[in-house]
Amino acid sequence: MRSDARVVVIGGGVVGASVLYHLTQAGWKDVLLIERGELTCGSTWHAAGGMHTINGDPNVAKLQQYTINLYKELEQISGQSCGMHITGGLMLAGTRDRLDWLRMAKARGRYLGMDLEIISVDEAARLFPLMNKRHFVGALLDPIEGHVDPYGVTQAYAKAAQIGGAEVVRQTRVVDLKARRDGSWDVITEAGNVHAEHIVNAGGLWAREVGRMVGLELPVLAMEHQYLITEDLPQLKGQKEQLHVIDFEGEIYTRQERGGMLLGTYERAGVPWSALQTPWDFTQSLLPNDLERIAPSLEVGFEHFPALGEVGIRKVVNGPFTFAPDGNPLVGPIRGLRNFWVACGVMAGFSQGGGVGLALSQWMVEGDPGADIWGMDVARYGDWATLAYTNAKVRENYSRRFRIRFPNEELPAARPLRTTPVYERLEAAHAVFGDYCGLEHALWFAPTAAEASEQVTFHRSNAHRHVGSECEAVERHVGLLEISNYGKFEVTGAGTEEWLSRIMANRVPRVGRIALTPMLNERGKLIGDFTMCRLAAERVFLVCTYAAETYYRRWFERHAPLIGVQVRPCAMEYVGLSVAGPLSRTLLQSLTPTDLSDTAYPFLSFRQVDLGMVPTLFGRISFTGELGYEIWVTSEYQRALYDLLTQAGRGHGLKLFGGRALNAMRIEKSFGSWAREYRPIYGPYEAGLGRFVDLGKGEFVGRAAALEEKAGGGALRLVTFTVDAGDADASGDEPIWHDGRVVGWVTSGAFGHRTQRSLALGYVPQALAAASDGFEIEIIGERRPAQRSPRAVYDPDGGRMRS
Repeated sequence: MRSDARVVVIGGGVVGASVLYHLTQAGWKDVLLIERGELTCGSTWHAAGGMHTINGDPNVAKLQQYTINLYKELEQISGQSCGMHITGGLMLAGTRDRLDWLRMAKARGRYLGMDLEIISVDEAARLFPLMNKRHFVGALLDPIEGHVDPYGVTQAYAKAAQIGGAEVVRQTRVVDLKARRDGSWDVITEAGNVHAEHIVNAGGLWAREVGRMVGLELPVLAMEHQYLITEDLPQLKGQKEQLHVIDFEGEIYTRQERGGMLLGTYERAGVPWSALQTPWDFTQSLLPNDLERIAPSLEVGFEHFPALGEVGIRKVVNGPFTFAPDGNPLVGPIRGLRNFWVACGVMAGFSQGGGVGLALSQWMVEGDPGADIWGMDVARYGDWATLAYTNAKVRENYSRRFRIRFPNEELPAARPLRTTPVYERLEAAHAVFGDYCGLEHALWFAPTAAEASEQVTFHRSNAHRHVGSECEAVERHVGLLEISNYGKFEVTGAGTEEWLSRIMANRVPRVGRIALTPMLNERGKLIGDFTMCRLAAERVFLVCTYAAETYYRRWFERHAPLIGVQVRPCAMEYVGLSVAGPLSRTLLQSLTPTDLSDTAYPFLSFRQVDLGMVPTLFGRISFTGELGYEIWVTSEYQRALYDLLTQAGRGHGLKLFGGRALNAMRIEKSFGSWAREYRPIYGPYEAGLGRFVDLGKGEFVGRAAALEEKAGGGALRLVTFTVDAGDADASGDEPIWHDGRVVGWVTSGAFGHRTQRSLALGYVPQALAAASDGFEIEIIGERRPAQRSPRAVYDPDGGRMRS
């Protein structure tokens, strides 16, 4: 084993081997993989090896496509068979809701280049004669699903990496990791030490233990997972290999394994394995079979596929797999640990392993993953993702793996975990809450406690009319919204303006003013959307997306502030309320001696203002499109502020409103939001944010790329559509058609109650951005006529929020 390496990859499962291979492909040859046992030890060796391209996140689906397409190339490079069986796959729908979900999956696949097809039950039974047709109503056919040999794939990655210059060390356990002052690492192993510039934790079942070596508690948990292999079926003799099949209602999957069938289940009564610590002596081991636990699923499976119940069971496999709370991988650099990277929680390793290796290697070598992988970024979790939270959410996610997640569905596990001081006030007002980063926030308000629940659906729900009344109140009178679920940073010190000018694309506002600004990476792509509120010469309050707080902190550390500048996250220290509507000024003026007139307190003002006895940070800004204010207080004042506003608001028709109404109103205004319209695959001019990029202020991160985008115009444009939508609105990721072909995708959609129109925001090619007609948006498999709106459909000149 070499004593120095540019990268040490810890873990020799399919993910670690993929990372190693992709690093050599990216040009880093001095790389080393250390595996405590043999390659595939842990979860890889006993995996069923299934692979598929469909994922709820289209960006992850792209990486799954890459993974599957990589296998032939990998075989050619390594000379090692991956044991590929491209059988095609069927996803079977047993209900109309599930068939709608499959139609949506097919629609999303259109702009990813997937060749998916909705087929009848009769056609499905022709392709997969083992099924009992009476339990199903339709199916989705994917021609490139199948399965691979887990051992062969892992060996192929490793051999290809070794051909590229990498070294693989087996039977050697890493026992500790020590950071050096220069950011490099000493890797302490049973066979000696290695000095490495970078560490990649691809520890799989032991990822938590590797993380703990550096004081990191990763949100991953292993679950027991069982599948069985039947004895040979007479029906399969002499037939071509059966398709890979997912039966959602049965919550099972099945494929052919030699002369029999493999049948696995994600049962609802899932059992965590080794919840606190993974034993180091667990290698190529299995867990005791527990067929009784999965008996209900097996009964359904044998009913839906009768031939499987007519033969015996040849083998039962019960082995652990690791999951993150949302089921997606954890990938990327760790904030606060220089040159420490993770690639773990990759449950679908044979669908996602290649994409994970590609993204991480590009991130390490080029400084950017080369794709939008927010859905896999380890930074999506903060300190709130504790061991117990992870346990609760992983068990929930595992039990729901084959169940529908409706666009308006909120899941109950690990809730309520985090609440603000006004939570009980909102609950008493019949709020229906959502979960955002473990924080409860009001989605909408019901008239009575009995009505404070939402029917999950792909169509407009029972919340629709209540959200409409909230929007009407904001339009005609005044509304109150809690906004504590925004991210906040406080930047202070003598170099505040200089540092912010370097890291943000817009000019820092003068004292007492607000400026909106994108934050760009070196490629000129959007990695943040901030409100800069300048309280003093050396104090700026930043408001941003809370889900990305760790993501932003990591970026701030990479572009370290100047000496004398402090950047402090303060999301839960400062909680907030927003007041919006034509009577908002009148209401607030009754509570303060500060002159709030348009002349004295114009749009985009920000100051310290006392409301009653409550000291606040008070900004005149609106995400609703109406006259509005965002009011920030430290947490001990929020209840008093809420009570003050609601009591004073009674005479002005004040009504509470929630996140659903805010979303509808911001779409009416064509206002984008980060992680939907603003993501690292879009530039500021493509996203309509060019007016917030100040190219004349001097150098800033991404300036050269932004200048180039402005000159060339960019490839895409964010546009607004009105849609003839029927009773179902776009929600995101629907394809946009023009003259009979797919040209773009929806980023957000909602019904605009103020305009009484169904609306969608989405990206189309720049060349089509001026077209008005010929568009359609595919909603639940049906192409609905759409018209591009050249401006915001509500108050396009912005007079209402500026008056």
